[in-house]
Amino acid sequence: MGTLYLDRKDLEIRHEGKHLCLYEEGERRGTVPLNLIERVVIRGRATLSTGVLGLLAEEGVGLLVLGGRRGHSVAILQGRLHGDTCRRIAQYRWYADPAYRVAWARQLVLMKLRSAYRFLHQAGTRRPDCRKALHDGARQIEGAYRSLAAEAAEHCLLSRLNGIEGAAAAAYFGAFTSLFPESLAFRGRNRRPPKDPVNAALSLGYTLLHFEAVNACHAAGLDPYVGFYHEPAYNRESLAADLIEPLRTRVDAWVWRLFAERDLRAESFSKEQDACLMNKHGRQTFYARYEELARPLRRMLRRYALVVARGLAEEVP
Repeated sequence: MGTLYLDRKDLEIRHEGKHLCLYEEGERRGTVPLNLIERVVIRGRATLSTGVLGLLAEEGVGLLVLGGRRGHSVAILQGRLHGDTCRRIAQYRWYADPAYRVAWARQLVLMKLRSAYRFLHQAGTRRPDCRKALHDGARQIEGAYRSLAAEAAEHCLLSRLNGIEGAAAAAYFGAFTSLFPESLAFRGRNRRPPKDPVNAALSLGYTLLHFEAVNACHAAGLDPYVGFYHEPAYNRESLAADLIEPLRTRVDAWVWRLFAERDLRAESFSKEQDACLMNKHGRQTFYARYEELARPLRRMLRRYALVVARGLAEEVP
């Protein structure tokens, strides 16, 4: 099943039976059977009734609402939640266990470093003109990986893992920027708001991937707000943030491909004060191509969440 993207102003969403009906200015524009979709992403002004919300929840269709000109996540609706309360209690016990948290975080950082090294190495074979920058970044990440892998798990600290990840991320983005033309003004990661086209595309990609991770947590009976690497923070799904860390480079590689193949270009974006915003044409292209990226990542996120859930099941009295 796929994703329904609704990105139009003044759209009204009604339902007839188990179909979503889309109206503009009172005129019916289309009908979508719910059995064909697994999630709905809405951006812009849209009107929908509590009946539509209830139907989505009953059918287990996730809803992500992106608000404002910058398209940040403002609401997530899930269907019926997993009923195993004991699993969540065990998850909270794991969070309170420093040894488990460090072991989880260490494995997560190792996976992220390995993924970043692999991407930069592969990119170097496709872009020999950027080989030095990519090689230097990959070498620094490889060094961090080897150092952490050789270190006994029981000697690790979360603060040290954060430091290793931060230094590796700086090296990674220093190399990653070399893949893009100077005209895009991409000089490193920035957000809230993104200031260039590449960061605008990365931010939207990460937002959608985070939504997939929240769905995977709920499907596995996990509390997405209680992670083991990311510290709890107000209104942040820390476990979902944990799960997407090793997959971020998949989004990066895909965004690079969008620009390299000219599906996205400078004309797909506009400037508003200090923010760079993807325009409607750019978003249409982005959403159309996103499914090719998302399908394998959804499977991986479900697998990651189930690994955690099965471990928690062994902890349940």
